[in-house]
Amino acid sequence: MVVGRLLTAYGGILQIALRNTLRQRRRSGVAILAIAFGVIAMLLAGGFIEWIFWASREGTVVTQIGHIQVVKPGYHRDGQSDPFAYLLPASVPGLGELERDPAIRAIAPRLNLNGLISHGDHTLTFLAIGVDPARDPSLLYLIIPEGSGLKPGDPEGILIGTGLAANLGVGVNDRVVLLANTSSGGINAVEARIQGLASTSMKAYDDTMLWVPIDLARKVLRVSGAHVWVVSLHDTDRTDAVHARLVRQAPLSGFEITPWYHLADFYNKTVQLLSRQIDVVKLIIATIILISITNTMTMNVMERTVEIGTAMALGARRRRVLALFLVEGTALGALGGVVGIVIGYGLAELISYVGIPMPPSPGMSRGFTAAIIITPTIIIKAFLLALVTTWLASLYPAWRASRLVIVDALRRYR
Repeated sequence: MVVGRLLTAYGGILQIALRNTLRQRRRSGVAILAIAFGVIAMLLAGGFIEWIFWASREGTVVTQIGHIQVVKPGYHRDGQSDPFAYLLPASVPGLGELERDPAIRAIAPRLNLNGLISHGDHTLTFLAIGVDPARDPSLLYLIIPEGSGLKPGDPEGILIGTGLAANLGVGVNDRVVLLANTSSGGINAVEARIQGLASTSMKAYDDTMLWVPIDLARKVLRVSGAHVWVVSLHDTDRTDAVHARLVRQAPLSGFEITPWYHLADFYNKTVQLLSRQIDVVKLIIATIILISITNTMTMNVMERTVEIGTAMALGARRRRVLALFLVEGTALGALGGVVGIVIGYGLAELISYVGIPMPPSPGMSRGFTAAIIITPTIIIKAFLLALVTTWLASLYPAWRASRLVIVDALRRYR
């Protein structure tokens, strides 16, 4: 009985609020458009930032660090100063069985090395990654403007960064000499052939990087193992689930297993920076909605003063008047939110289809075409922003309406 009375009471308020909203069509339409504009701006800005997060995440994970890294304990902390002390064994019993997990794309070894690269009279320093061309999927996502990628069975072919190639004055099929310190403290040199020029769009990276077959890297360093086993997944969103399973696997006991987001420092700082910027956008949008709805509701109260006084004279309680105006404001927010979501989603799809040409960011060697990704979380946040902001904007006008003196309200226009 109590629930039924509450539903009847608030259902009546909602019906009256909707009628009052539709009665002032022009003013309500302007308010709804203002709210919709804010929601559209929120969707497009949030969707663009979401695409940047996605592109930055996938670029970092797929082409560089992998989804999960398996190393010897302490490698990420001290491995740069003493890399040979943290070499993994060439093989571990049962490691191949882990690749049967349907979420895992590949588990590939990588060996890091650095040294000097020479061609003719020119010598430069390099950083290199020894990879398995047959198993490491990161090679598939490198941009290769000239030549071709690494090929299984070709022990001498290497990829060189476009910037390093330009500085060294070499091209496809040129032969170079790689010089590096070995595990025993000596110096070793091998000859290699440039298979292709590679680019990651990061200028500093392309100015120093080589990608070499892991057998050639082992030959240079005179070792047999690897520094890292990189676990690549089919879906980045499955990282936590796969990481939890790998930690419990016997073949990897005693190793340090690290998910990508603990290694991607640049990505994490980018997310923090852009998240704060989108918070500023939210504040601006909320301010616009607050001002527009407060003005609309205040005008409603002023024009309906006699109506409010009559209602209270006939027995309407002040809290009912307060609830009525709050529901009217919230209804405007809901209508504006729905209109904004529909239009904003359509615009996002259209803009993503056309693409957003972007110039090269600082530190990048080429531009890119961006898009907008609208997620359910962005839609929910935009709708809640419209609802909460309009409800807050309605508080003062609703309180003002509920505090009117009945006699003064009835005599307002006399």
